Amino acid sequence: MNIQFKKGALELCVLALLDKQDRYGYELVQKISDQIAISEGSVYPLLRRLKKEQYFTTYLQESTEGPSRKYYQLTNKGREHLHELMEEWQHFTNGVNQIIKEGVKHE
Repeated sequence: MNIQFKKGALELCVLALLDKQDRYGYELVQKISDQIAISEGSVYPLLRRLKKEQYFTTYLQESTEGPSRKYYQLTNKGREHLHELMEEWQHFTNGVNQIIKEGVKHE
């Protein structure tokens, strides 16, 4: 899949997953890569940027499988941003789908 498509969708995916529950970084990578081919290296810079923009906070939690894990928790600001992105995504995909429907020949 085109890398630009992925970059645009990745932020939306991360925020959507955090809207449901707090998650740690590797868990986010796994959840997303189950559906979309991504690299770990593309998620962590995004997490740092979104935290800097105050879309979520972090906290450490003990793990039975090794060192403590850093969990990400969506803030109200992050939730508002998620809803804006979802509206934009819906508008964008509806437009693209309409253009494809009008432009692609059906045999």
